[in-house]
Amino acid sequence: MSRGTPEPVSLDAAAVARAAYGCALLIAPDTLLGLAGRPPAGPGAVVVARVLAARHLLQAAVTTAKPAAPIGGLGAAVDVLHAATGLALAAVSPRWRRAALVDAATATALAVAGWIGARQARRR
Repeated sequence: MSRGTPEPVSLDAAAVARAAYGCALLIAPDTLLGLAGRPPAGPGAVVVARVLAARHLLQAAVTTAKPAAPIGGLGAAVDVLHAATGLALAAVSPRWRRAALVDAATATALAVAGWIGARQARRR
């Protein structure tokens, strides 16, 4: 690349999927909660969904801007923690069980993708 020309950004599928999920959660949390089997959510659930959306968008931006192994590994660890809290919520709240399990499954898939991405980054 010539001087002054920015390096192209390499988008991995996990970052794109995370960003899309974050956008959907931010724009239409009621719809996504409904797809997960939850009747119309109250304002508290919408706020929680939007906070999680912001976290997903931030994580997608950071892992795209700095696709190094430590960043990917840290992101995977955050996703594992997210999945664990979803499982805990599912265990104690019949009302939110299905939505929490769907969210935990999504977080687990993103954690696996992040872990794989971190391993690939270490090999480069």
